[in-house]
Amino acid sequence: MFEAAILTSTDKPGLYRELAVQLEALLRGERDPVANAANMSALLFHSLPDLNWAGFYLMRDGMLVLGPFQGKPACVRIPVGRGVCGAAVVRRESVLVEDVHAFPGHIACDAASRSELVVPLLRDGAVLGVIDLDSPRPARFTPEDQAGIEALARIYLAACAG
Repeated sequence: MFEAAILTSTDKPGLYRELAVQLEALLRGERDPVANAANMSALLFHSLPDLNWAGFYLMRDGMLVLGPFQGKPACVRIPVGRGVCGAAVVRRESVLVEDVHAFPGHIACDAASRSELVVPLLRDGAVLGVIDLDSPRPARFTPEDQAGIEALARIYLAACAG
């Protein structure tokens, strides 16, 4: 049974290094992408401050479909190219938004969300889905958060490979 360790780092790179160790332990030996997404969502939601949503959207028939998450109920389907999640799919790169109200085409699943970070899950050139983090605090996410979540996404993808 996995038990989350208390995060001790006060700097963001250190925090993400600790989260990487925890995530590797949490996903060790499990290849199911949905089970791993569920546990990763819970780990992120309960470990990172100032989040109101943490989860996955998975590519299904050319559209992003809600996957495992922590937070309030969310939009179920997001067309590629729409909102921050859809933009990350089209760009095939992470999208960090300091103020979602200033992002053209933002989809407001939770009116309390003010900033967002979306990291695409890429394997062999294909987008498998995205990791989506929302915060009620404007400018909550930094390039350090982006790099940290991108590293965690690689751990998730490696665990699910096969």
